Amino acid sequence: MQQIRRMRGGAQGQLMLGADGHVYVVKFQNNPQHMRVLANELLASRLALAAGLTAPEVELVEVSSWLVENTQELEIDLGRTRVKCQPGLQFGSRFVGGLMPGQVVDYLPEEQLAEVKNLAEFAGILALDKWTGNANGRQAVFTRKQRERRYKAVFIDYGYCFHAGEWRFEDAPLRGVYYRNDVYREITGWESFEPWLTRMETMAEETVWAAANEVPPEWYGGDLTEMEALVEKLLARRGRIRESIEMFGRSDRKPFPKWGGGGKESGEESWKDGRWGTNIAGRVN
Repeated sequence: MQQIRRMRGGAQGQLMLGADGHVYVVKFQNNPQHMRVLANELLASRLALAAGLTAPEVELVEVSSWLVENTQELEIDLGRTRVKCQPGLQFGSRFVGGLMPGQVVDYLPEEQLAEVKNLAEFAGILALDKWTGNANGRQAVFTRKQRERRYKAVFIDYGYCFHAGEWRFEDAPLRGVYYRNDVYREITGWESFEPWLTRMETMAEETVWAAANEVPPEWYGGDLTEMEALVEKLLARRGRIRESIEMFGRSDRKPFPKWGGGGKESGEESWKDGRWGTNIAGRVN
């Protein structure tokens, strides 16, 4: 119904008021990144929510030609030129905090970060980003209501899942991870990734297909065979999530300093010098 202001970021999203009274970050089909970014946002957000992760509600947002024509700010900056935002169906992500936000920030000092209510979910979103082949760094914002002391993390921006517009999977250790190791410090083993990891590994095919079917065909050129191929690859990758997490664990980031804190004597998984250890049963972890 109304444009409020421009948002930061490569997709040049707009903060807009919807007819339902909620405020959305709206990304347009002709954004500078790729049209498929909209499809990625909707599909990956649906998967995150299905896994029980804290992500914004997402919707299809119809932006009329009249609103575009009569709102000067609804344009895309292409560097040397500017073009009007394309009207029609766009992607909308519910703005964290809504019309009357208590407090929303994208950075917290170390002490406050350690007290985030759902800090453990950074393990879950890591699993999702590895599953979906997020080619970008993980983004999150932190929100709290008025008179609350502790923040809650909300995971935003899924546009570069499935390698943005390329719809392929390129597993690299440091892709799809949060830039601060602090959020992974308390991970002690595979149990720290639960229940989200198992939910992804066992997610029903019908759930994934239903999410894909919500994506308007015009967001990916109308080629249904390409969407079908993407979903088939995604389903096949459910069994590779742990392998991708291990690649990150072995990286120079050394993100899991407390992995297997019980040591070999307790028969738990151990992590030594950035490598998976062997427990007393002789199983390589």
